Amino acid sequence: MNEELYICAHAAEFPAQALVRLRPELQPEPIAILEGRAPLEVICSLNRSAWRKGAACGMTRQEAESIAGVRLLQRSNETETAARAVMLECASHFSPRIEDASYGTACSLVLDIAGTRLLFGPAESLAHRLRDALASVGFHTSIAVSANFHTAQLKAAASRGVVVVSAGEEASALSNLPLSVLALPAAHAETFAIWGIRTLGELSALPEVDLIARLGQQARQWRSLARGVEPHTFQPIEPEFTLKEFCEFENPIEQVDSLLFVGTRMIECLVERAAGRALSLASIKVQMKLEGGNFYEGVIRPALASSDRKFLLKLLQLEFAAHPPQAAVLSLTLVAEAGQSSKMQLGLFAPQTPEPSRLDVTIARLRAIVGEERVGSPVLEDTHRPGSFRMESFAVPARSATAKAEHPRIALRRMRPPLPVSVTLQANKPAQFRSSEDNYKVTVAYGPWRTSGCWWSTESWDDEEWDVLATTQSGLSVACLLVRTNSRNSWRIEAFYD
Repeated sequence: MNEELYICAHAAEFPAQALVRLRPELQPEPIAILEGRAPLEVICSLNRSAWRKGAACGMTRQEAESIAGVRLLQRSNETETAARAVMLECASHFSPRIEDASYGTACSLVLDIAGTRLLFGPAESLAHRLRDALASVGFHTSIAVSANFHTAQLKAAASRGVVVVSAGEEASALSNLPLSVLALPAAHAETFAIWGIRTLGELSALPEVDLIARLGQQARQWRSLARGVEPHTFQPIEPEFTLKEFCEFENPIEQVDSLLFVGTRMIECLVERAAGRALSLASIKVQMKLEGGNFYEGVIRPALASSDRKFLLKLLQLEFAAHPPQAAVLSLTLVAEAGQSSKMQLGLFAPQTPEPSRLDVTIARLRAIVGEERVGSPVLEDTHRPGSFRMESFAVPARSATAKAEHPRIALRRMRPPLPVSVTLQANKPAQFRSSEDNYKVTVAYGPWRTSGCWWSTESWDDEEWDVLATTQSGLSVACLLVRTNSRNSWRIEAFYD
C-alpha cells in the first residue's frame, strides 16, 4: 500500500475572494466585506490591500468608512457557496479523495495524493500545478504538502506560496508557527502565555505526562499536533458536478454592457470547467434577480454543444437584445448543461461547409427581429385541427433516422395561402367552381369529410373537405382538395394533388 501523503489548498479570506473572483476590476482595490444587519455591520473579511490601509476584522461600518480608499461590500452566502463548488471541482481534477477542512473565513481543502506520482510527477510539481489551476479560476491559495494531515493543514494556513514538508521533518517545519494556529480555548491560551509558551516548537518540547496532568487529555492532542504526529481519519466528500456561476452586484446594474462584462468571465469559467471533463456546453440558463423583487429567466440553447467562448458570449448578447431586463439587475446566475461536442469527418475534396455556430447566431438575430414564436422548427400538434403546429427551438437530432426505400406515392402540394373560390353545388356536391384565374368543371367529387373542434373557445373550426377531379375550359385536368368553412359558408382550394 502507498504511504500517506496529503496536500492542502488554503484560500484565506474566502468571502472577499469569492466576491471579486468574477470581477477583475475590483481585485487591485482594497476590499473589506461586511456582515450583519445595518447599522451594526462589522468587517468579517478583507484583502491584503485593505489590511495595509489599516482595516481589520471586527471593525464597524462607521470605523471602516473612516479609512480612505477602502471599498466596502456586503457578504453574499450564495456567492460563497457557488465559489466553493468551483474550487472543489477544480481540486477534484487532481484527486477524487478530498476533505473539506474549512474554518472561519478560510476555505481549506485537503487532498489525499498518495499514489499520484506517476500521474502528476513529484509532490512539489503537483503542488504548483494545483496552485496554478486554482489561480486560473480566480483563487489565490497557499499550498502545503506533508505525510501528516494536520501538518499540511496548519502549514498551508500559516504560509504563502508552496511548501513541501518531507517525511520526518514535521516537527521542525511547525516549530516556528505561533500557538494561535491551534485555536486553543481562551483559558488555556492564557495559561500557556503565563508559562511563556508562544510557538508550537516550545509546546512540543514540554513533557507529555506533566502537561496532561495539568491540562487534561486534550493537551496530549495539542502536543501531538505541534509535533506533526497526530493521526487523522480521512473523511472524503463526494462533490456533485454542477456548472453554475453566480455573481451578486454591489449596486443595481442597468446597462447591458456591464452585464456582458461580468457574463464574459462567467462563460469563460463554465467553458474551462466543462473542458476539464472533455465536455462542452449544451445549454445555458440565465437567471437574474431584478430590482423590485422580479426575476428574469432565459435559456441559450445552441444547435450543437459548443466550447467557443466568443460564440456563446454572442448568443448571450443576442438574448439580452431580444429580451432585455425590465428593471435593474441585482444578481446574475448562469447554469450550464454539459454535453458532448459533435465531430464531423470532412472529405479531402469536399467543399468547406459553414460553421454550425453561424446558424445559431442567425437564428438568434431573426428571433430578435420577427419574434420568438416565428423562428424554429415546426412540430405538429396532437390535434385534429388542420394545419395545427407549433415552433420549437432548432436542434440537431443525436441520431439521424435512415429512410427506407418506398414506392412513389401521390404528393399533396399545399397552397400558402389557400386559394379562395366560388362553388356551385348540385345534389349537395360541388359541380363546378371558379377562381380568379379560371373556371373548373367537376367530373368526380369524393366527400364530404367533416372535422370540427374547440367549440368552447374563439378558435373553434367546422370544416368539410372534398377531393375532386376537375377540368378547365382548355381541357386541363386537375385534382385538388376543396374545403368549406361552414360557419362562413366560404370555399377555398387547400392543396393540389401532384
